Amino acid sequence: MQRANNPTGRNQHKDCPPKDSEQVNDVLRRYHNSGQTNRVTVSGLLRTVHGIQMSSATVARRWNSMGLKGSTATSRDLPDETKRQYVLDACAEDPAGRQGPGSIRENIRLKTGVHLTFKSVRNEMRAAHPAGFSARDPNSKKLVRSSLTSPGPHAEWSADGHDKFKEQGFPIWGIRDKWSRQWIGLWVIPCNRTLEIVAYCYLSAILDLGGRPRQSTTDCGSETTLIFGLANALAALSFTPVNLPGPEPNHEQPVHQFLKSVRNITIERGWVSLKMSVIDNLRVFWDAGSHLVNRADPHQKELVNWLWSKFIQEQLDDFRAKMNAHRPRVNKDQLLPSGLSPNECMERYVQLGAEWCLQHVDLELVRCLREELGGEQLIYFNTLEYRTVAQRVFDSLSIGRISGNSIWGIYQEMLPRMRQVVVLVDAL
Repeated sequence: MQRANNPTGRNQHKDCPPKDSEQVNDVLRRYHNSGQTNRVTVSGLLRTVHGIQMSSATVARRWNSMGLKGSTATSRDLPDETKRQYVLDACAEDPAGRQGPGSIRENIRLKTGVHLTFKSVRNEMRAAHPAGFSARDPNSKKLVRSSLTSPGPHAEWSADGHDKFKEQGFPIWGIRDKWSRQWIGLWVIPCNRTLEIVAYCYLSAILDLGGRPRQSTTDCGSETTLIFGLANALAALSFTPVNLPGPEPNHEQPVHQFLKSVRNITIERGWVSLKMSVIDNLRVFWDAGSHLVNRADPHQKELVNWLWSKFIQEQLDDFRAKMNAHRPRVNKDQLLPSGLSPNECMERYVQLGAEWCLQHVDLELVRCLREELGGEQLIYFNTLEYRTVAQRVFDSLSIGRISGNSIWGIYQEMLPRMRQVVVLVDAL
C-alpha cells in the first residue's frame, strides 16, 4: 500500500502569521534590535512567549525582507571606513577608555541599530587606541603613581584601620605623619568601625602632641565622619597665642580629606611593616593556643580579651618606638626626607627646610570632647573593675612582661584565679 506524504492533511504553514502582520514584524524587529539575532533562539521565544508558530528559517527570511542583518553579514558588507567611523564615534563617548570591544559593540548597536562582530570592533579599536587594551588588562596597574609631598611635620596625618588580626577579635587603628612617616599613635581597640572609638583615638593623638594637624586624611569609611566633624570644629576654634610659636591656620585647604585606600599611601605603606613585624607573629602565637579558649564561656572570653589586648598593645608600642627610630636607606628620587629616622626628621625639620605645621587648639576642650564621646572605656575590651582585678592577679604571678611564648601559660594560670575572684566579688 502506498504511503501518503501528508496523511493528516495538515499544512505546516497555516499557523504561521502572514508577512504583512505588523504586530509580528514589530516583535521580530524588537528582538533583532535588542541583540537577539540567533534565528533558532528567536523562533523558540516567539513560540513560548508570544504563542507564534514560526520556524527558524522563516524568521531569517522575515528579517531579510525587513533589511535586518546579523553582525556577520553587516561586518562583511559595510565598507571599512564606515565600520571604523562607528567604532570611533562610540569610543569618543568613552574618554576614560575603560570599555572594551564587547561594551563598545553594544553601544554601537544601541545607538545606531547596526550589528558588528566582536572581531571587527576589536580590530578597529586596536588600530585606533592600542594602549587602551593594556590599560584595561585586569593585571595592569591602573593607579598612576607620583612622589609624596608635604611642607613639614604635622601638615597631614594619615589614619586608617588595620584588620589583619580582626578575625581573632583584635582590630587596630593608627595615625602616621606624612612628612616624617612618624607613627603618631597605634591602638588595639574593640572595633575600628565605630566612629566614637576612632574619634577618641584621634583626639588622644592631639592631646599627646599638644595640637592638631593642618589636615587629616582617612579613607571613605562611615566611621571617619565624626573625625571629619571634629577636625573642622577644632579648626574653626583654633587660635595662635602671641606667646607661642606656630603657623596661622590655613583656610585654603580642607581640614579633613577623604581618599580611597589606594591613595591613602602613608598609612597603607605603614601597614606592610606592621604585618611583617608584628601581625604575622601574633597569628603564630594565637594559633598555638586558640584551642584553649571557648568564647561562649564569659570567664574565658573576658580573660583572653584582657590578656591579649594588653599583649598586643605592648607589641604595637614596641613597633612604634622601633619604626620611629629606624633610619631607612637614602632615596634620591624621594621628595620627602630620606636617610633619617622619623624622630630625626622631627628634630631637624628646620635644617631640612620644612615648616612646623602643628596647629594650636584648646586642649581642655579636646579633653572634654573625649569624655563626651565616652571616655577611655571606649578603647578597652573590659570594664574598669575587671581590668583592676585582672591586673592584681597578673601582678601576683610575678611574671613581668608578657611574651608570645608565655601568654597561653599565663592564661591557664590566671583563669582559675579569675574565676574565684569573680565569684567572690559577685557574692559580695
